[in-house]
Amino acid sequence: HWVGFNLRMAQEAAFQAFSLLSQEVGESPGRFATLTLIARNPGISQTELSLANGRDKSSLTPVVEDLVKRGLVERKRMDSDRRTYRLNLTPSGKKVLTMLTRCARRHERNLDRVIGERDRKRFIQILKKIAAELG
Repeated sequence: HWVGFNLRMAQEAAFQAFSLLSQEVGESPGRFATLTLIARNPGISQTELSLANGRDKSSLTPVVEDLVKRGLVERKRMDSDRRTYRLNLTPSGKKVLTMLTRCARRHERNLDRVIGERDRKRFIQILKKIAAELG
């Protein structure tokens, strides 16, 4: 009957379900958020990306390194500040993101089926309230 426990169990179940779908593409669920943020914010710096992703820079750096190494993300130094890199998706990164987005849409339809169309809006409001007031 603990809210926190049930929230964690629901999050874990939702994460595992999305993980199974994203494995069809050969990616981990965490890559979806990172690729989406880069796609929606062309030229984002790694620092800005870590803030937007809710992860510290040190834990995000290996993720970015992997995406660069695999040719999904391009990293360029800024001329004005050689310590700062700007990130953009490569054409391969865009293709992978398109496939992951299809998985995410299937996942959302599954969640909608469980939550119900009538309760979806209120459920999201409650989740956002929890994040805003406790985050």
